[in-house]
Amino acid sequence: MADGTKLLAQNKKARHDFFVEETYEAGISLAGTEVKSIRAGRLNLKDSYCSVKDGELFVLGMHISPYEQGNIFNKDPMRPRRLLMHKREILRLYGLVKKDGYALIPLSVYLKRSRVKISIGLCKGKKLHDKRESIARRDAQREIDRTMKERR
Repeated sequence: MADGTKLLAQNKKARHDFFVEETYEAGISLAGTEVKSIRAGRLNLKDSYCSVKDGELFVLGMHISPYEQGNIFNKDPMRPRRLLMHKREILRLYGLVKKDGYALIPLSVYLKRSRVKISIGLCKGKKLHDKRESIARRDAQREIDRTMKERR
């Protein structure tokens, strides 16, 4: 937390299912009770994705649990939420998604100087053999680390 950021949620499944080519930071438009719920760590990015509609970027499928003390001010937990990026960046991402078959996947949600930010990855899907290769590489690295630790 030295640089003023605190990780609130991470989409671990995204790095397993996709190759992350580039990452972008975006602000997110939220209601007050949603911010309180996010600060409590009650959100899920598991099956979420981003899409561009009418020149605006939205995150879909992100679940933010209702705030317990929120009563009538609570919003729908699965509602689409607008992401805040420069128009030029949004149009560039839209072109890449349409033309090259990329997907926009939320990777993490974090606080940066008391503002909620979301990290978006420009991703390409992995095939089954790619996933097996990643698992084999990770297991081999774990075995190397284990033997190096035993020798010390």
